[in-house]
Amino acid sequence: MNPAVDPDEFKVKDTKPDLGDQRWPNGGTYGGRGWMNSGERYASTYDLVEQMFYLYARVVKAKDLPSSAITGSCDPYVEVKLGNYKGRTKHLDKKMNPEWNQVFAFSKDQIQSSVLEVFVKDKEMVGRDDYIGRVVFDLNEVPTRLPPDSPLAPQWYRLEDRRGAKVRGDIMLAVWIGTQADEGFPEAWHSNAASVRGEGIFSVRSKVYVSPKLWYLRVNVIEAQDVIPSDRARLPEVLVKAQVGSQVIRTKVCPTQTTNPVWNEDLVFVVAEPFEEHLLVTIEDRVHPSKEEVLGKISLPLETFEKRLDHRPVHSRWFNLEKFGFGVLEVDRRKELKFSSRIHLRVCLEGGYHVLDESTMYISDQRPTARQLWKEPIGILEVGILGAQGLLPTKMKDGRGFTDPYCVAKYGQKWVRTRTILDALNPKWNEQYTWEVYDPCTVMTLGVFDNCHLGGGEKPGNGGARDSRIGKVRIRLSMLEAHRMYTHSYPLLVLQPNGVKKMGELLLAFRFTTLSLANMIYVYGHPLLPKMHYLHPLTVNQVDNLRYQAMNIVATRLARAEPPLRKEVVEYMLDVDSHMWSMRRSKANFFRIMSLLSGAISMGRWFGDVCNWRNPTTSVLVHVLFLILIWYPELILPTIFLYMFLIGLWNYRYRPRHPPHVDTKLSWAEAVHPDELDEEFDTFPTSRPHDIVRMRYDRLRSVAGRIQTVVGDVAIQGERVQSLLVWRDPRATGLFIMFCLCAAVVLYATPFRVVALVTGLYYLRHPRFRSKLPSVPSNFFKRLSARADGLL
Repeated sequence: MNPAVDPDEFKVKDTKPDLGDQRWPNGGTYGGRGWMNSGERYASTYDLVEQMFYLYARVVKAKDLPSSAITGSCDPYVEVKLGNYKGRTKHLDKKMNPEWNQVFAFSKDQIQSSVLEVFVKDKEMVGRDDYIGRVVFDLNEVPTRLPPDSPLAPQWYRLEDRRGAKVRGDIMLAVWIGTQADEGFPEAWHSNAASVRGEGIFSVRSKVYVSPKLWYLRVNVIEAQDVIPSDRARLPEVLVKAQVGSQVIRTKVCPTQTTNPVWNEDLVFVVAEPFEEHLLVTIEDRVHPSKEEVLGKISLPLETFEKRLDHRPVHSRWFNLEKFGFGVLEVDRRKELKFSSRIHLRVCLEGGYHVLDESTMYISDQRPTARQLWKEPIGILEVGILGAQGLLPTKMKDGRGFTDPYCVAKYGQKWVRTRTILDALNPKWNEQYTWEVYDPCTVMTLGVFDNCHLGGGEKPGNGGARDSRIGKVRIRLSMLEAHRMYTHSYPLLVLQPNGVKKMGELLLAFRFTTLSLANMIYVYGHPLLPKMHYLHPLTVNQVDNLRYQAMNIVATRLARAEPPLRKEVVEYMLDVDSHMWSMRRSKANFFRIMSLLSGAISMGRWFGDVCNWRNPTTSVLVHVLFLILIWYPELILPTIFLYMFLIGLWNYRYRPRHPPHVDTKLSWAEAVHPDELDEEFDTFPTSRPHDIVRMRYDRLRSVAGRIQTVVGDVAIQGERVQSLLVWRDPRATGLFIMFCLCAAVVLYATPFRVVALVTGLYYLRHPRFRSKLPSVPSNFFKRLSARADGLL
């Protein structure tokens, strides 16, 4: 990081946007019925964004259009013109009564004329398009429509020629003034995207996406019968391979060589509705350590399997296997099919689990797959994506840097994408979205990207341009006060090979509204995930592998939407590379642990100072408190809880004023070594030269060696405790059990209050009564043996 950068640049800042209180400019060209007067205030549900006004024109259809004198037909299209801005519909071949139903939106800031012209033209293959007629609207006469008013009804207008005379043909139109709250806004052609052509026009519009409904598919492979190998002189070494799409899982080889093998293994896959893949099960014979021979297979559609909502057992079924190697050209298979191998399977779609497609640290949804198991929502999250400031250019054109930014927000199963603002380093989106909240301990993720697909014609997965990452913001709902509006500017920080860099700021307004305080309190005592995760938990390896598969499915399905939500965008939002090794993250996590231990270490030092009478007044007060608690032991627990209550009350004044954001110091992004950053951005597998890889491997070995030593020391302390009673050291164990016997006799005969008093006064004794040598219990414990002697 550049040391000249102001550290406040990386912090969240308060903003004071003018939300829900915009007016049309008074006076000038647009008065009367067009723009609103200065005394008029308008009300809208869009109260978390700055209101932006647009002139809308809906072109519905036309009728009775004249045919061309040359071709004898008409290929009509409509051109909507306001000043220098022109929007046009698609042309329709040979239609006298065409229907378009397209909406055009012109921003108030781009009004350059007092009239709106709507032209109807005839598309010509060669030469200039024929002019059929037009309709002209005076902007002073255009009505204002404010949601939740019903949409303005379109009307038929007779076409005119350039001199104002009526001509043949009518067009159905609706023209009004509205805001971005209008339902026509997302699908409208926007004047600020007039330079975009072709299929690229779809990628500039705002859209709402829904993640596919994900299920866990559990395949319990029980046994098989009559598995005959190709070489009948030997017994087969059989395993089962199950495949769904690109997911392949194998069972272990049956431990006994037999034609009736038994496995009883669970194989778990991730599948998405609508179910497009089949479950392909094959039985294979391991004829060589590196070679398997297929003995039989079966393909099963996923729709046929039972959907399980709880842990009740599912009925198993026998399936006849198709013998591998049958060809379509074989004349008669009836004799072969009289006998076939069978496999015993128990297959079900698990609806009681939540399919994890994002990191549990930043999870935004914990509901199970089955909708009938969902609880009622406990709140509403409203987010206004206002805009961004100071974005850095990401592309170059004609020697000038520019950016085409858009924002993506993800919470639960709902994804939203704002419209793309072309060539803007300070874009204003002012779009508001709402989510239902089912658990407050969840995280919303917002990312800003540069649109690199405005030319159109790209197909998903063709390896073309990728939308660039500009930055990401996370909002943890549990840290928000209910019913409070937050308006903040979040720095967009990214880690680059040359260090942490600020790419701009994202301006947000959001509000978390709770519906029931009782439900909120209940949720805090409720398990984080559905109960199936605890009744039949998945292993750690299964969770990691299934999450990776779920991310791939979500990215693939959303990339097939229109317009697509690109795979690189989905992967960045879901933290697809969070599992990759990073020396920087390892340091950050180590120092997080040390900061937690520092509190206990500080308490230990304070207690040592009390015992050593560094501050006699404090030591005397601790003695008095100790004697009171010994005399009245029933006060111990109330005192502890009262003390914690007072600490919490005292810390209330230091509570965070802003929702937390990326901390560059906590992330160790400021002091990271350049080579460690280069290692973090390296591909997997590595693409660096051998000498650099060797150096990094040696460095990793040295770090791992220190970690290995610490882990070994922790294991030694635990094994010493364990060795007290297992007679690994006969003399030590004998001494300890004799001490236990004597202690039991003494404690039976002596009141507990006396024992506690003597023990406490012994540890609080004055330094003049202390020895500088270690205590007897410490010496005894350090002499105990551990199992380190058995290590090679």
